[in-house]
Amino acid sequence: MIRDAGPNADRPKLSVMRASAQLALAAAVITALSFYARTKVETSGAARLPTSFVPTKPAVQAPPPASVAQFGLAEPGSDPVRVASGRVDTRTGQREDSLTRGDFDAMEAPTLRVTLTRGLSAERPASLFVLVARRAAAGPEIGRAALSVVRTGPYGRIDTKLGAVELLEVTLGGASRRTCTGFVTREAAFRLDGWMCAPLGQPPEAQTVACMIDALSLVDLADLDTTAAFSAAPRNADACAFAKPTAEAASRTGSIGQRARSKK
Repeated sequence: MIRDAGPNADRPKLSVMRASAQLALAAAVITALSFYARTKVETSGAARLPTSFVPTKPAVQAPPPASVAQFGLAEPGSDPVRVASGRVDTRTGQREDSLTRGDFDAMEAPTLRVTLTRGLSAERPASLFVLVARRAAAGPEIGRAALSVVRTGPYGRIDTKLGAVELLEVTLGGASRRTCTGFVTREAAFRLDGWMCAPLGQPPEAQTVACMIDALSLVDLADLDTTAAFSAAPRNADACAFAKPTAEAASRTGSIGQRARSKK
């Protein structure tokens, strides 16, 4: 006997077809989402490609090379004289040449720092205390340790081949502490400043500072006026050791000439 399945006989076939359609639709959706995500990543990655950097401000120009200048010290001493290369400040156009001798921490020997400043307003009066404090703090610029001003003493004044020079007793401190004499020119068209320290922590005598300044020399073919000022005759030749051989030679020459004239 054959039983009629009726309308429910096609239900399994419909369920299979419906499931297949749903799977196909899901696969299509997944494929579309994957393609969209990949396209977005590639687009955003392309936006992050490095581009050439175009500065909005012009680059700061390097300072112009300083002309060759021979800055020296003719005064004898056990320690060598060290001369730093000239530096030109691009903001002010001022040039600085520095000269040092000795080690600040070596208490048994003298030490010296000299800075020659030339250019616009270099001769403008400046506080000697401020100059010494600034130079002391800027020691690393010339390969020296930074120092600070601990206290100051009396002011003084001396005459040199560069004109009047102001003096100030000043105690400088760092790893060691020494009492020195700061100085600055007051009548020249340039500025010469610095400090000098005597052995054993004592300040040098004013005459010693005057002899040191008279022993300084400068040859700069680009600045003949300053070169001429440094070439002037020492104002303290009779009291300075570096000038005595020249003075004695001149004296002997004069004596020989005088004896020759007397024989005639």
